[in-house]
Amino acid sequence: MPARSFAFFDLDHTLLPFDTQALFCNFVLKREPWRVFLHGLFVPVALARALGLASTATAKRAFLSYLRGMPRERLAGYAHEFAEVCVPKWAYADLQAEILRHKHQHRILVLNTASPDFYAHDIAHALGFDYCIATQFEIGDTFPGMPKLVTGNNKHEAKIAAMEAAVPGVAELTEKERSTCWSYSDSSADLPLLEYAGFAVLVHPSKGLAAIGQHRDWTVLHPARPYHTKLGDMFRVVLQMFGLHPE
Repeated sequence: MPARSFAFFDLDHTLLPFDTQALFCNFVLKREPWRVFLHGLFVPVALARALGLASTATAKRAFLSYLRGMPRERLAGYAHEFAEVCVPKWAYADLQAEILRHKHQHRILVLNTASPDFYAHDIAHALGFDYCIATQFEIGDTFPGMPKLVTGNNKHEAKIAAMEAAVPGVAELTEKERSTCWSYSDSSADLPLLEYAGFAVLVHPSKGLAAIGQHRDWTVLHPARPYHTKLGDMFRVVLQMFGLHPE
């Protein structure tokens, strides 16, 4: 193996079977149930997003309204507890085994996610990653109603640019070195990340992404998950948004 080799992982529906934004919301609401009423600030933005009048990034900012007014220190404590207690419980055993395999093969592990940075870094640490790239928010001493994005939503090609800028050695990888790297994702939005490495692994891909993977001879994983259909996943999200899902 060349001196530099990396393994890049997406987070939501790749390492875990859920959207971690909803799962973290569930975690917080179990401790502060009254915050469910702050979802009222998110509803008009959600409707605008459904009508194509608001961007994904705007909807992501508005969804975090349930954290409004929370002191930074308390948020940090929740993020740490969430990462240490809940994430290892829900993370796919098959993917945790992949993380360990790459560690034993001396690859540098990078979590590259669109999830918010204020808990993504704790998740990366809990799962044994070396680096974490995530969507950065300005939150200040207390959480604002609509936190600003520092550099935009970390999706699509933005994941590559952010990773090359922040992770030592990635931008300098030669074509031969990239051929020994691995990428993991469930989403076609991560095609740039999947194509960046010599080996791509798809986790419960959609039919469209599975077809691309079959054409390119990519590996496909179907780890056991706590629902069987997309509708089942959506039902879990609703429960999580109201703090009614198991931790």
